[in-house]
Amino acid sequence: MPRAVHIGIIGDFDGSNATHVATNNSIQHAAESLGHRFDVAWLPTDRQHDFGLCDALLCSPGSPYRDMTGALAGIRFARENGIPFLGTCGGFQHLVLEYARNVLGVSDADHAETNPYASRLFITPLSCSLKGRVMDVEVKCGSRANAAYGGTRSTENYYCNFGLNPEYRARLEDAGLKVTGVDADGEVRIMEVDDHPFCLGTLFVPQARSEPGKPHPLVMAFCRAAMKR
Repeated sequence: MPRAVHIGIIGDFDGSNATHVATNNSIQHAAESLGHRFDVAWLPTDRQHDFGLCDALLCSPGSPYRDMTGALAGIRFARENGIPFLGTCGGFQHLVLEYARNVLGVSDADHAETNPYASRLFITPLSCSLKGRVMDVEVKCGSRANAAYGGTRSTENYYCNFGLNPEYRARLEDAGLKVTGVDADGEVRIMEVDDHPFCLGTLFVPQARSEPGKPHPLVMAFCRAAMKR
């Protein structure tokens, strides 16, 4: 019998947060569809963890985290060690920060929610809050997201007020963090690390649209990548 797949969720679990509950449920939906067992463990950001024990890492919605450094450490480990990674909402935002700090070398790259007066804000307030909105996403052909969806359009749920500062988009893409999904106005909604087996961030929360017998395609793709480990 194959061993269970171990998925670590970087984040500070709150049972009253609907996106946290949806995260657990979405992995269970995928496990049932794949006919495989997945052991899920939340990894609080204010503690140290052996990320190498995980077959995959997911950075949860629900920032600000208790400790940004702890969240970034988990993302960096996944990126540098080829471990499947999915970051959603706050996880997307911190994927951008980790990449900016450790690939671009911008050590003071920061987030406007936690440090609004920082000199290099890679994550800034959205021009219009997306919290509670449902919007279409256009997915780039040939991307991992495109392969997961099996198409170029999806409708997704948002819970966020912050996103990528467009001033840094070109610099990040030139360094290998590619934009592979946008909204109708061309605003960034999905990014992927170019030279990684599966390292993807979404500003929306795909877990929120997962259902029993109908797991979300991105969560399914993430779980399939975890099984390959």
